Amino acid sequence: MRITRTCFAFVVALSALCPALVAGPKNVVLFVTDDHGQDAGCYGNRVIRTPNLDRLAADATRFTHAFCTTASCSASRSVILTGQFNHANGHYGHEHSYHHFRSFDRVKSLPVLLSGAGYRTARIGKLHVGPDDVYKFDVAIAGNARSPVEMADNCRQFIAAKDERPFFLYFCTADPHRGGGQATELAGKPDRFGNRPQGYPGVAPVHYDPRDVIVPPFLPDTPECRAELAQYYESVSRVDQGVGRLVEILKQSGKWDDTLFLFISDHGIAFPGGKTTTYEPGLRVPCIVRNPAAERRGVVSTAMISWVDLAPTVLDYAGSPPEKNDFHGRSFLPVLEQERPDGWDEIYASHTFHEITMYYPMRVVRTRQHKLIWNIAHPLPYPFASDLWDAPTWQSVLARGATHYGKRTVDAYLHRPRFELYDLESDPDEVRNLAADPKHAGVVAELGAKLKQFQKRTSDPWILKWDYE
Repeated sequence: MRITRTCFAFVVALSALCPALVAGPKNVVLFVTDDHGQDAGCYGNRVIRTPNLDRLAADATRFTHAFCTTASCSASRSVILTGQFNHANGHYGHEHSYHHFRSFDRVKSLPVLLSGAGYRTARIGKLHVGPDDVYKFDVAIAGNARSPVEMADNCRQFIAAKDERPFFLYFCTADPHRGGGQATELAGKPDRFGNRPQGYPGVAPVHYDPRDVIVPPFLPDTPECRAELAQYYESVSRVDQGVGRLVEILKQSGKWDDTLFLFISDHGIAFPGGKTTTYEPGLRVPCIVRNPAAERRGVVSTAMISWVDLAPTVLDYAGSPPEKNDFHGRSFLPVLEQERPDGWDEIYASHTFHEITMYYPMRVVRTRQHKLIWNIAHPLPYPFASDLWDAPTWQSVLARGATHYGKRTVDAYLHRPRFELYDLESDPDEVRNLAADPKHAGVVAELGAKLKQFQKRTSDPWILKWDYE
């Protein structure tokens, strides 16, 4: 009896000192939404209703300065799952159909590394990367990616399986991605953001009045834009209910207290000025991370993190760093409970393609104050993703012959100079390009040198363009 009590006391003491050591399997859920900006109640939007995300953020760390590296679905997802910029892993643009971009065969992705470390791995919903051998999961769970509550229900068996191995679940919705051009008034047809009259299993539809939505400064305040934002909000609220159901299943299965839960988006909102650009609405995204072993809850962190940091963070939590570190990012797990940790004040972005017809390489360095964009193909007009060109928000601006799109002129959006420099402290909407101002020549030179070093460090083929063009 004395030995038993002594052992019990030791376990209790160890648990208090380091709960992660006695928490059991280190499960991981990576929940990825599609084309979702920082639009949630916990991110300050007073109109959109996201009670489950808000509760998650109150129990986790919410990053205010999280960034994708590429505002394009396939390319960004390749970065999320490899910890490498897409110009290095080979996934320059979309994977599906005739676009056919894929990562190099030599790349080791997160699910493959975790499987080798003894994890059982599963994915559900949108994958959008290739080849299959590089992004190999043990199980592909069936589910309509527009139906997040149903997706969560379909994951119950995998989560609750009687298996001593920890699990990695890659949960990817197709919401709130902009889809085709179907009109809501067509019976049974979804609107552009996947909302449909008959709804989805387990989802209580949340409708929004276009008059109530918040039009961000980069968008035009038009009836067409407001109508689309209302549809986008409804799709986000559907995602929120999927989050709630998945958390409920984790709790019911007894897995919540030994699971790292990460909620992110692949990139920003699918409106011109967001998706496919390297402006803030395209790159700046939600990131909420709940570490079950954390001592502090409800942390709001201003650390500048990037999607190249995700894979290293997950592997750090799993205690399984690869023997050879090919990552371009680093784990933010050690600073998860700090509001403003030192050394997290700079990120980089790399965009080359979206669709195969959309060649427009851009390289970006962003600090706390400044952002430098190098438009490598600047003599070309800025290309449009097919869904963004077709968007009523954009078409209505063209139809009216408007000179401005949000705070930016239409001409400035379509025709860009070689360099764009913005002081984000005085100009958060990125309207005043300072690159040609002699007063800022030193900043351009300093950040340009950082870009070159970044390209050299990450084996970027487009580094040649500094000399050739």
